[in-house]
Amino acid sequence: MRSVPPWARFYVVCTALGALLCTVPVWDTHAPWAAVALFTALCAGCERLAGGRLGGGVPDGTGTSGGGPPRWHTPVVLAGAFLLPPPAAALVPLPGALLARVEQRPAWPRRLWRAGQLGVGARAASEVHWALGGRDAVLAHHFPYALGTAGAAVVAFCLVLAVLDGGILALAERVPVRQAWRGLLSRSLAPVAVHGLAGLMMAVLWRSPYGPVAALLVLLPMYVSGWAFAQYHGERAAHQATIRALVQAVDIKDEYTRGHSERVGQASVLIARQLGMDDARVEVLRFAGILHDVGKLGVPTRLLRKDGPLTPEERRIIELHPEYGHEIVRGIGFLGEARSAVLHHHERLDGSGYPYGLTGSHIPEPARVVAVADAFDAMTSTRSYSRARPVAAALAELQRCAGTQFDPRMVTALAQALDRHGWHPAVTADEAVTAVTAPASEEPGGVPAPTPVPTPVPAVEASRRGAP
Repeated sequence: MRSVPPWARFYVVCTALGALLCTVPVWDTHAPWAAVALFTALCAGCERLAGGRLGGGVPDGTGTSGGGPPRWHTPVVLAGAFLLPPPAAALVPLPGALLARVEQRPAWPRRLWRAGQLGVGARAASEVHWALGGRDAVLAHHFPYALGTAGAAVVAFCLVLAVLDGGILALAERVPVRQAWRGLLSRSLAPVAVHGLAGLMMAVLWRSPYGPVAALLVLLPMYVSGWAFAQYHGERAAHQATIRALVQAVDIKDEYTRGHSERVGQASVLIARQLGMDDARVEVLRFAGILHDVGKLGVPTRLLRKDGPLTPEERRIIELHPEYGHEIVRGIGFLGEARSAVLHHHERLDGSGYPYGLTGSHIPEPARVVAVADAFDAMTSTRSYSRARPVAAALAELQRCAGTQFDPRMVTALAQALDRHGWHPAVTADEAVTAVTAPASEEPGGVPAPTPVPTPVPAVEASRRGAP
């Protein structure tokens, strides 16, 4: 959202005006102005202490739809919704949102967006809570009824934010309308519910004999959890930066396969999810696919870019790239099983692969996944030495070689995943993927690829030359 389209700006302004309208009758509600001022100052303070970052591609009021848990000012907003009249509750998040620090530009549309969606969401939550008698339940410490009304208010809050977020995704990020709202509500419910419980606890303590000071203690564990989450995401960002730097180095060195690593990671994720792997292993397989060819950094550039056929000696040098890659990533602890895929993704089930000639189940599972993903992308991408094949033709070739070269389970999983989700690879600016059938066994320069087994195998099993 670096350059906000006009319709998106109009949408943001309308949302902000809607939040302002939500506060209009505030002077007629006999609101406890001291409590309103305290809640408002507290919410603004939380914004500043938490950094107030409006990150991601979409300005986001809670951090849920934009990629993360709710910010730790959310309990204050919800506590205000539980205790204050609806117009006053809508006022609570506005100053803090308008004063938030913004790391991405343009700043004011992002501030207005946060203020608008939080104001409207707080008004909706408070209306639902009050309509169900939640305020009286909180004042009377009437549990579990107070939990039920608070839960209904949280759902209303999440629903409003999800509806608004879907609109901004469609207008600012040009996400297809059918996909813009998908998963927004379900992803936000759980984290906002946790913060809703904290907000309810704050509201109960606020109305207790101990007063607001006791209520403020609820924010301490919220701050600690937010700090821990920020540390986790900082570490994760460092991991991503490490991987991105390695992949960019490979792309610069081997220009013919630019974008290949990301697509192999994408295909590996499809296979892993189809096999029912948990999220942690799916992430490992994504890393494995992205980094499988990092060993090319150790191969002379002249060999990677050579237009003619390779000599046997040059082929042996290129076949060292899995071992080079393993040496590069061996010390990166967070990669886990991905390191074995980097080393063994050119092994074949019949033992004719390299570098160690492993057979069958002796080949690590991540390597068997990446081998299929690697071959699939190589066959469906246009290279200097071959034209792209249609997806159906590439799958037929993989199925023909299943059992000798590829693990049949992985091939079947990829076919099923593509049948369900299709193949929508990220294509780089300098790569045009054309659905043209290529010869079954062809190396760069039109030279038939040598194969140690009677059954023909895809000549483009690997992402680049030198993979028989």
